[in-house]
Amino acid sequence: MQKILLKNRKATFDYEILNKFEVGMVLRGHEAKSLRSGGGNLKGSFVSLLGGEAFIKNFHIPLYEKATLEGYEPERPRKLLLRKAEILKLTSALNTEGVALIPLVCGLQSGKIKLVIALARGKKNYDKRHSIKNREQDRSIREQY
Repeated sequence: MQKILLKNRKATFDYEILNKFEVGMVLRGHEAKSLRSGGGNLKGSFVSLLGGEAFIKNFHIPLYEKATLEGYEPERPRKLLLRKAEILKLTSALNTEGVALIPLVCGLQSGKIKLVIALARGKKNYDKRHSIKNREQDRSIREQY
């Protein structure tokens, strides 16, 4: 990814990342312009597989400031561009309990907007406490040197 536009910072804290995929998205022109100008929010979004296709839901892309559209839905489901083999792999992986598909990063690559999605398993509270403890230990070590 050449330039990162959006990051889902809470995802790595709430989930254990098992596998990552880089996918394209089907967007309208004003949505791409809105993302490039810094709009959008990945918080609370997720990926669902329906009928052999992947869709991202609850991905908020605000209306581009210079666009004049009536009835625009900022959180409409957007189709993701995946190969058939990847969709089959993800479908079989989602059958295990506690596994979800979440977006991590939205960015630009060769002028195209790409999304990095991850196959993830939800962390328990004790795992989150362990992550916080490790982060604080690393911070204290960096401060000493």
